[in-house]
Amino acid sequence: MAINVDQVYKAVLVVLEQEKRGVLTPLEFNKIGTQAQQEIFTKYFDDLNQLLRTPQTSLAYADRMALLDEKISIFKTVVTVQQSGGIYPTPTNLQELGVVVYNNREAQRIQPYEIYTTNASPLTAPSSFYPVYTYENRNIKLYPSTLNQDITLNYLKFPSDIKWAFNIDPNLGHYIYDSVNSVDFEIHKSDQPLLVNKILEYAGVMTKDQLVMSLGMQKEQQVNVNSKQ
Repeated sequence: MAINVDQVYKAVLVVLEQEKRGVLTPLEFNKIGTQAQQEIFTKYFDDLNQLLRTPQTSLAYADRMALLDEKISIFKTVVTVQQSGGIYPTPTNLQELGVVVYNNREAQRIQPYEIYTTNASPLTAPSSFYPVYTYENRNIKLYPSTLNQDITLNYLKFPSDIKWAFNIDPNLGHYIYDSVNSVDFEIHKSDQPLLVNKILEYAGVMTKDQLVMSLGMQKEQQVNVNSKQ
């Protein structure tokens, strides 16, 4: 379930008003919100790498892995791509390429330097039954080169840029939320508090939780410095 962009914007405005920090315009909010969402999305993969390096022996580990997989799964996407000029251009929102399927068969990825050796031997030469592909500069090239049907891509996409769209009240000049043309946050619903905090941080407001965390990090850094002396 997406995080409603209007709910987040209103929450941010309430805190800004309480802290007497002025108003964050819709354009500023859209820019900051998009950046905050991207940072949280990127952290999913940092957290995944960290989990994969820890012992897999506890229920807590399984719970964290399940939640993280649920968060990442939101961005799993399947599309059909047509060939253009001998290559298959990948979508602009592709973050990580997954499986490439040609004619209901999974193609194997090879490196460009492997093309010659792969084609040289009848045992390893690609065919329509055993296709291979290279991936360079966001373009896929299938082998053998005679293949020209559409391919199916499974990939992880980047989150879309958020947008709090609005109209302006002709009488009062107020912003009026336009739900039809707005774009919600796509990250997991459980990350809404973190999202609000990040946006507030960019807006120059540090919440109590952020302050405690910051002081803790400063203390830890000081301990590390002292231990080296």
